[in-house]
Amino acid sequence: MRAVVQRVSSARVASEGQALGEIGAGLVVLLGVAEGDGEEDAAWLASKTAALRIFEDGSGRMNRPAGEVGGAALVVSQFTLLADCTKGRRPSFVGAADPETGRKLYERFVSLLRDEGLRVETGLFGATMLVSIENDGPVTIILDSRERSGRGAKGGGA
Repeated sequence: MRAVVQRVSSARVASEGQALGEIGAGLVVLLGVAEGDGEEDAAWLASKTAALRIFEDGSGRMNRPAGEVGGAALVVSQFTLLADCTKGRRPSFVGAADPETGRKLYERFVSLLRDEGLRVETGLFGATMLVSIENDGPVTIILDSRERSGRGAKGGGA
């Protein structure tokens, strides 16, 4: 699983003119599920995401996780994070999980993030969405569950 995690002042996701999720200060997590990912990947990534110390403490240092500052999370599925751009000009998405597996692990990740104590809003899995992000900092972190075991990132040069 691959996630782009952004510290935000606010964020919103909509599809077909309907608001799906909205948060104030917190995290936006753009989440891609790779072929071969499983429950362990979702658990590792949710734990890592919730524990990221990217919010400022009293000294102005990034030293606090979202939960400590009352932050929420907006999780949006994004299979394009698994794009392989190594050949040609058109990205290949063969490294992304099939939709059924992707949905299952996306929903598991969301559930695990809630178990970590965060209020979580979501987009609509598989839908075309408009995501509005007010990145705070900017702070953007890329996490890949393949890094936890040295398996190497799937999906090529995204």
